Amino acid sequence: MMGEPPKRVVVGVSGSLANSAALHVAVAQARQQRAELLAVRAWTPVGGEITYRRGPCPPLMEVWRAQAGTALLDAFAEAMGGLPPDLSVRCLISRSDTGPALVDAADRPGDLLVVGVGRQGPLARLQRRSVSRFCLQHSRCPVLAVPPPAMLRDLRPDGLPARRSEHRTGPGSRAAPWSPQSPSARKRDEP
Repeated sequence: MMGEPPKRVVVGVSGSLANSAALHVAVAQARQQRAELLAVRAWTPVGGEITYRRGPCPPLMEVWRAQAGTALLDAFAEAMGGLPPDLSVRCLISRSDTGPALVDAADRPGDLLVVGVGRQGPLARLQRRSVSRFCLQHSRCPVLAVPPPAMLRDLRPDGLPARRSEHRTGPGSRAAPWSPQSPSARKRDEP
């Protein structure tokens, strides 16, 4: 009589700010469920698979694979200070697009797949598929979609902070920028 395989929480690791939030949620879920954490880093050859097939270079392929492994560990270091010592963590480096790699890794009915829902502008959506959308459509296990952190939601599509209306001094007017050379600043600094 075989027992059920241990529970697993599967999370993709990209190193982005939205992914940092997903890593924190995945670690919390693994702790709560006393489950193994399976961290997946997907990668493809620079230029894509078709370009690589035209001029294969196995030593270069190993360099890219090693870089993917380093990026996975770096993402944990930046988000959590390293791999959580109190969890069973298994790292998987997958030569694949991210969505299919995550769906393939989370292949057990008892798995939980945790994905970050990043903020994508219209141009980014045209250039690449949404990993979270792909996982929600194709996963064979429950998917937990983690919203981006508030700091990321407050950024404009160009990465700059959003302008806030609270900087206005009255209806329809804008406050003048303050600088140490402005007349009002000199009056305050004078004895």
